[in-house]
Amino acid sequence: MASPASNVHLFGIRHHGPGCARSLAAALSELAPDCVLIEGPPEADTLLPLVVEEGMTPPVALLIYAAENARRSAFYPFATFSPEWQAIRHALQHQVPVRFMDLPVAHSLALEHQEEPETAAPEAETTAAEEPTPVAQEQAAGEETEPADLETDDSSPAEERADDTVRGDPLGWLGRAAGFGDGEEWWEHLVEQRHDGQDLFAAIEEAMTAVRAEAPASKDDAELRREALREAHMRKTIRAAQKEGFQRIAVVCGAWHVPALAKMPSAAFDNELLKGLPKTKVEATWVPWTYSRLAAESGYGAGVDSPAWYEHLWLRQDASLPRWFARVGAVLREADLDCSSAHLIECVRLSETLAAMRQKPAPGLAELMEAARAIVGMGDDTALRLVRQKLIIGERLGSVPESAPTVPLQRDLLKLQKSLRLKVSPTQETLDLDLRKENDLLRSHLLHRLRLLRVPWGEVTDARSGKGTFHELWRIQWKPEFAVALIEASPWGGTVEDAAAAFARDQAAKATDLPTLTTLVKEALLANLSAALTAIVHELENRAAVTGDISQLMGAVPPLAQVSRYGDVRKTDSAQVLHVLDGMLTRICIGVPNACASLDDEAAGVMSRQITAVHQAVKLLEGGSHLPSWLRALTLVADGHGIHGQVAGLCARLLLDEKSEDDAVAAVSARMSRALSRGTPPESGAAWLEGFLNQSGMVLLHDDVLFRLLDDWVRSLTADHFTAILPLVRRAFALLASAERRQLGERARQHGGAAAGSAGSVDAGDGADLAWDPERARLMVPVLRQIFGLPS
Repeated sequence: MASPASNVHLFGIRHHGPGCARSLAAALSELAPDCVLIEGPPEADTLLPLVVEEGMTPPVALLIYAAENARRSAFYPFATFSPEWQAIRHALQHQVPVRFMDLPVAHSLALEHQEEPETAAPEAETTAAEEPTPVAQEQAAGEETEPADLETDDSSPAEERADDTVRGDPLGWLGRAAGFGDGEEWWEHLVEQRHDGQDLFAAIEEAMTAVRAEAPASKDDAELRREALREAHMRKTIRAAQKEGFQRIAVVCGAWHVPALAKMPSAAFDNELLKGLPKTKVEATWVPWTYSRLAAESGYGAGVDSPAWYEHLWLRQDASLPRWFARVGAVLREADLDCSSAHLIECVRLSETLAAMRQKPAPGLAELMEAARAIVGMGDDTALRLVRQKLIIGERLGSVPESAPTVPLQRDLLKLQKSLRLKVSPTQETLDLDLRKENDLLRSHLLHRLRLLRVPWGEVTDARSGKGTFHELWRIQWKPEFAVALIEASPWGGTVEDAAAAFARDQAAKATDLPTLTTLVKEALLANLSAALTAIVHELENRAAVTGDISQLMGAVPPLAQVSRYGDVRKTDSAQVLHVLDGMLTRICIGVPNACASLDDEAAGVMSRQITAVHQAVKLLEGGSHLPSWLRALTLVADGHGIHGQVAGLCARLLLDEKSEDDAVAAVSARMSRALSRGTPPESGAAWLEGFLNQSGMVLLHDDVLFRLLDDWVRSLTADHFTAILPLVRRAFALLASAERRQLGERARQHGGAAAGSAGSVDAGDGADLAWDPERARLMVPVLRQIFGLPS
C-alpha cells in the first residue's frame, strides 16, 4: 500500500509466511519497484548478491557477530517461503537496488551490552575455553517485539496483563478477537492459504493501525526504546532512498511497524533519537540453518509452528491434500506403522468435512491433524509425533555458496568434510569407524579435534572405544550454533589441527591439577596432536614431580594407562606418556598405604574408587611390570592397622581375584576372620564386607570357606548389633546383581540345613567312643510330651 509519500509503498508482512510471501511476490511484480528496502541488518547489504548464487539453498541465516567476542551475535533466518527472501530475489533478478533498513546490529549489540547487569558481565565475556552455550540472541529479519514477561506478571491485574499482550503478540490478540484459538490459526486461515492477496497489505495496515492504537505503552522502557530506535532508523533509510531519486520504493517490514512508517515524523525527531548511540565492530556472513531452529518451539521469537507445512503450502499452492497425506503414509510405513491407502482416503474426506463444518474455504493444518489422529492414530497422538517431526516441523538443512565469507578455520573444516566424506546432517546419525582404515582414522581425528575446540559435532557412545579397540561408535548431529563456536575458535589457528593444538597447549598451561592434564593428554592422543602432546606431557611431568598428593596421582593414572594402548591402533607414539606413567606408579605404590590410613567414611569411598581405577589401569598396561609392586602395596593396605574397613576389604578382594599369594584363599580367609571377629566392631565388619564384595557376590557363591566365615559372623551377632549393622549389610548386598542375590539366598537356606547336619555328624564323630544310652534318652520323653501337648 502506498504511504502519504506516493513514491513509498509499504508491505507489512509476517515473517516466514508462505501466503504473505506469495502475495508480496505478486504485488512486487505489479509495482515493479526501482528500490527495495527490507527490515534487516544493514551490515549484511554486501552479502545480498549471494542469495541468487548457485549453492544458496534455504533455510539459511545471516550471522552478525561482534568482532571481539563472537558469542555476542544475532541470527536472521530465512526460508524459501519468507517474504523477505522473495523480496530480495525479486530485486536481484530484476537488477533493482535492495538494502536492509533495520537498526544496525553494531548498535543493538552495544546497547544490549550496556543494559547487562554488572554481575552478568563476566559471564558475557565467555572465552572459547568454555563449553559452547546456545547462541546469545536469535532474531528474525525484522523480528516483532517478543512476548513480554508482563503476560505472566502476577503482580499486575488480569485485565492489565491481557492489554499488555496486544503489544507483545498482536496476531494472537487479533486471532482471539476473531474467535480463533490463537494468532497462528487465524493468520494461516486468512493469509497463508490465500491464492490472490493483492489487497492483503492494505488490510494488514488497517488492522495494525487499530491494534497499535489500542496497545498500552510497554512497562519495559528498554524494550520501548529499542522499538523506537528501530523504527527511527527505518524511516531514516526511507528518506535516504527518496533523496536518491527513487520513484517506486517498496518497503518490506514487519506488520507491526507499518503504522510507524506510514506517518513519518520530522527527520530531526528521528536524528535526535539516533544521536550518540554506542557502537561495536561487527562481522557478517551467511550460515546454513534448519527448520527445527526456525520453529517457534526452539525458542526463536519470530518462529512459526510448522515450517515444513509452510513449505508444502508454498510449493503446492492448491495445498494438495492427497499429496500431503501420501507423504504421511510414507513416513508412517517407514517406521513400520500400519497406514493403508484406505486410511489416507478417509483422512482426506474427514479433513474436508471438518473444514466445511467450520465454514472454512479449505482444510487447514488443524483439520488435517485431527483427521489423521482419528483415522490413523485411532484417537492417539503417538504416531502423529513422528508426522509432526518429519512433515510439520521438518528436518531440512540449508546450504550456502563457497563464496560466502568465512574464517579460515571454517574453510578448512569444509574442505575436510568433503575429503573425508562426512555428511553434515541436522538429524542425529550413528557413525561406526574402523580405526584400521585410513579414512575412518582421519575422521576420528577430526571429530576429536573439534570436541577439543568445544565444537561437539560428534559424541563417542561405545565404551570400548577408549580402551584400544578397533571401533569407535559416534553419534553425530550438526547444529547451526557450531558456526559461532568455529568463529570463536578461529583465533587459535587457521586449520582445525593447528587450532586444536594451540588450544590444547593453552589449556595445559592453565590447568591446576593433574587429572585435568591427563585428560588433555588423552584428548591430544585421540586427536593425533603430536606437537601439542609433547608440551602437555612436559607440563604433566613437571606437575607430577612436585605434587605430594597421592590422590591426585591416582586420579591421573587411568587416562594415561588408556592412552598407552592407542599406539598400536591409532598409529601414535605414546612412549613419552609411558615414561611419565612409570614414575607416577612408582610413587603411588610407595605412598598408597599411608594415604589409606585414618579415613572417614566419605574419604574411604573416594579412595576405594581410586584404588579400583588404578588397579584396572595397571592391569591394562602391557608387560605388567608394575603389577607386582602394586599388589605388594595392596597387601600392605589389606593387612595394615588403622585402615578403613571398606578400603581393606576392597584390597583383600583384589588380591584374591589376582591370586597373587601362595594360598590366596587361606590368606583372605584369615583377613575375613580378623575383620569379622568378635573383637571387631560390627560397623567395621560391615564396611569390610562392603569393600570385599565390591559389587560382585560370585566369590561367596563358589568358595565354601569364605561363605561359612560370613555365615558364622552373622550368626554370632547379638540382636542389638544385628539391628545396628543391618542397613550397612543391606547396602553392600544391594549393589549385587539380582541373580547373585537370589543364588546367595538359596545357598544360605541350604547352608543352614547342611550346617546343622554337619554339626551333628561332627559331634557323633567326636563322641564315637560314647555308647548310646536309652535310659538317659527316656528321661526326656515326659518333657517332650508336655511341650507338644501329648497325653502322658
